[in-house]
Amino acid sequence: MLHFSITKKLAILLILFAGVYYALPNMLPEDMREKLPEFMSKDTVNLGLDLQGGSHMVIQVDVPAVNKRAYENLEDSIKRVFREGAGENENEGESGRIPYNNISVQDDHVVVELDGSTDKALVEKLLKDEIKDILVYNDDSAPNVYIIKYTDIYLFNLRNHAVEQTLEILRMRVDEFGVSEPAIQRQGDDRVIVELPGIEDSARAKSIIGRTAQLSFHLVDDSVNPYAYEKRRPPMGTILRYEEDVDSAGNKVRTPLILKKRASLGGENLSGASSGFTQQNESAVFISFDSKGTRQFADLTTKQVGKRMAIVLDGVVMSAPVLREPILGGTASITGSFTPKEAQDLAMVLRSGALPAPVKFAEERTIGPSLGQDSIEAGKTAVIVGFIGVMIMMLIFYQWFGLVANISLLFNVILIVGFMTLLGATMTMPGIAGIVLTIGMAVDANVLIFERIKEEYKLTKSPYRALETGFSSAYGTILDANITTLVAAIVLFTMGSGPIKGFALTLSVGIASSMFTAIMVTRLILSQWLHAKRPKTLNI
Repeated sequence: MLHFSITKKLAILLILFAGVYYALPNMLPEDMREKLPEFMSKDTVNLGLDLQGGSHMVIQVDVPAVNKRAYENLEDSIKRVFREGAGENENEGESGRIPYNNISVQDDHVVVELDGSTDKALVEKLLKDEIKDILVYNDDSAPNVYIIKYTDIYLFNLRNHAVEQTLEILRMRVDEFGVSEPAIQRQGDDRVIVELPGIEDSARAKSIIGRTAQLSFHLVDDSVNPYAYEKRRPPMGTILRYEEDVDSAGNKVRTPLILKKRASLGGENLSGASSGFTQQNESAVFISFDSKGTRQFADLTTKQVGKRMAIVLDGVVMSAPVLREPILGGTASITGSFTPKEAQDLAMVLRSGALPAPVKFAEERTIGPSLGQDSIEAGKTAVIVGFIGVMIMMLIFYQWFGLVANISLLFNVILIVGFMTLLGATMTMPGIAGIVLTIGMAVDANVLIFERIKEEYKLTKSPYRALETGFSSAYGTILDANITTLVAAIVLFTMGSGPIKGFALTLSVGIASSMFTAIMVTRLILSQWLHAKRPKTLNI
């Protein structure tokens, strides 16, 4: 146990050197870090939200809006089934079209009012065959009225998919925003937690993260006067939307437009978006489509030359230009009354994709950097006080052996900081608590070893035999104790979230480091001392 080969000694020294190399930048002020040689690392441990300050948001996905869109799509599907019918059928006419009086969407179902002459059994069979995951009910009070709903399983899967998709898109947006070590995770059935360390402009972060960014292209119906429908329902198959602009006095101007309800093209086939300026020096967002979108856009603009096409973003008309000629290159521009920075943010949002449903901020907290600095100072104080207290106790109880344990303890803290820097891990207040706990656990391993050495020395009176047996006897106990703690830390990291993960990560790194320093570093120092001094007695 006390013999170390040259290879083993070099490996231990290399690990200690690597720990110092990666931990050193954390000990230096920023101006000194910048002066370090090029070959040296300048990276430091990332600080979490509670230490660095930033924004904490709880975002709730509008599940009713997801369901509403699903039922609107169901309405279109039912109309398609009725339009196509059952092919050539003697009861329904040569075309096979199924007559009906009305189809309308309610809160959580679609109501279908059939014509009195319609074969109800045929309709029910057609709907169930052509549209999956639906339930069809007949209203007993009105024999010709059917209520059509999605199954509970389908709605559950729809909600789950919407939340998961929202989670992925938010991750992409935060990555585009350039936040270091963000925390984005699901909470419950319909919520997502977003933590953005170091973000001071929370309003801008909210506008980027919470924007739905549903982009669509609609033809403008110029055959009717839009002002006549501002207070009443627009004609069938159309919707009223407003184009927002700013006049010369800086006031917002809203111009009503009547658009075709069905979008001619959606934004799901976008391949890129960038901000810039038009020839008139206006801020604009330039979008490009993928191959499929390019074909669709070229076909649309070819057929609709001479007509106006509105570019609608989240229900607001950004612009409604006249199509002078076909656009075959798969590119378009979005102009409006926004600043260059707003254009940049809009391009960023469009690149990451549209959210599947609107979201709202259920909770929002902004942690100032001064509060984070207070936490850092408190954490430093806790680590220093704990470290010094442990060192004093070890010196009092074990003298020279205590000094060796303190040297190992110092390397233990250096290795933790260095390894977390190398991993790019995030340090939080619970993480600092993990370091304090690790200091106590690290010295506990040394205490076990020293007590076994003390017992063996009383029996054998041989310093070499006492150290040899002490290390070998305590090895199994130290291993068992640390492995059980490591298992608990891994469970916390796997099943926990946020601060719990930070604590578990620091604890795991600390356990591995404390085992290395207690078993290898302490043993190496005592082994070298024993062979160099060859003491006749042990003062322990």
